[in-house]
Amino acid sequence: MAAKIRDAEATRAGILDAARTQFGTLGFDRATIRSIASAAGVDPALVMHYFGNKAQLFAAASHLEIAFPDLTGVAPERVADLVLPIFAKVWSADGPFLTLLRSAATNHAAAEALLKVFVEQVAPAFAVVAPDRAQERAAMVGSQMLGLVVARNIVGVPPLADMDVATLTDWLRPVFAHYLGAAAPD
Repeated sequence: MAAKIRDAEATRAGILDAARTQFGTLGFDRATIRSIASAAGVDPALVMHYFGNKAQLFAAASHLEIAFPDLTGVAPERVADLVLPIFAKVWSADGPFLTLLRSAATNHAAAEALLKVFVEQVAPAFAVVAPDRAQERAAMVGSQMLGLVVARNIVGVPPLADMDVATLTDWLRPVFAHYLGAAAPD
């Protein structure tokens, strides 16, 4: 019995990996259950068995949990040092974030999933650092990171595309500190 459970889990994980790749490369509209099943090496009926339909598969493939450190008591000047290495893994070419981001521009479900990540995970993590106007400050940091991901990993703007995480952190440390700790505009 245990072997079947492990096989089911491995099959489900393989389908999700293939779906992330297909959705990320082709977008929601052009990716098909058949293409995803083929990439995963399974029958399309198995994809439907595990996920129901394409929208539910997309929702599962788009689910993103970010393991944020507790930023309580962290000075705004140190936030980039703690957060950027985490995001570098999430937004890497094989990470789940790029699939979601690429699809969010043209698909409402993807945009909603991206917004959910921001509202439920990103904003609360930054809110503990902000002295006031936490939602606005978190939105500024979030927009900076989204822009960086698009420029670096989707468009491939040189030298951002080749910059290591330590150098990115050095550049962004004062930007994050400003957004999170400087006096808010009137």
